[in-house]
Amino acid sequence: MAEEEGKEMSFLEHLEELRWRLVRGIGAILVFAIAAFVAKEFVFDQVILAPKDSTFPTYRFFCWVSDVLGMGDKLCLEEAKFNLQNITMSGQFSMHILVSVVVGIILAFPVLIYQVWSFVRPGLKETERKTARGTVFFSSLLFFAGVLFGYYLIAPLSVQFLGGYRVSSLVENKITLGSFISTITSVTLATGLFFELPILIYFLAKLGLVNSLLLKKLRKHALVVVLLLAAIITPPDITSQVLVSIPIMLLYEASIMIAKSVERKQKSNE
Repeated sequence: MAEEEGKEMSFLEHLEELRWRLVRGIGAILVFAIAAFVAKEFVFDQVILAPKDSTFPTYRFFCWVSDVLGMGDKLCLEEAKFNLQNITMSGQFSMHILVSVVVGIILAFPVLIYQVWSFVRPGLKETERKTARGTVFFSSLLFFAGVLFGYYLIAPLSVQFLGGYRVSSLVENKITLGSFISTITSVTLATGLFFELPILIYFLAKLGLVNSLLLKKLRKHALVVVLLLAAIITPPDITSQVLVSIPIMLLYEASIMIAKSVERKQKSNE
């Protein structure tokens, strides 16, 4: 059982502790969500709808790389050729609330991780606490890195490819606001959570559920899966697929090294 101030907690006390941790976490989300709701123009014009604009930093970076490599304008991306529209009475208000909640979750992530860690920590041994030190910091760092990676690379490439894809010149793309926003938010959140892979592997290795040998055996399979995902979410050119795949595979390799480190420490303790 977890201990708090040297006293064993009952089951009901655990539930009460969990309840207050959830209240604090939800409270943090609400605070940031309200702030995002109030800052509507900035959140939508400068953040959510920005990947549609040709001046988005990612598009300018690709164009710069194309120029440096002497490729002309082959990598330059134009403004997405589709119109956004709202087709329901409450559509814009609903999207306003949804985006505010997503922003709240992203900004409150360190608080959420801290609440989870604070609830679990009393039940750990002193050695386990020491080995898990820095969990909140590194989890938050990886999450925000993933969010930035998804927002500045995967999301704009997805917008360019999916928004400009046509099965026929007779079909015009008119994308609903909800569809566009769900693409941006889901990609951004998904990559943020995916970047938590090293942390997940660390704890799974500590529990003995995975090891470095298993991860090495699955490396080829992981590469195939990553390349397939990159091919789906990026424009049909090898450069974009490689740019997306490299950071994800680096995370996988880092996870193998983390598993090895855990195994070495366990052997030395034995």
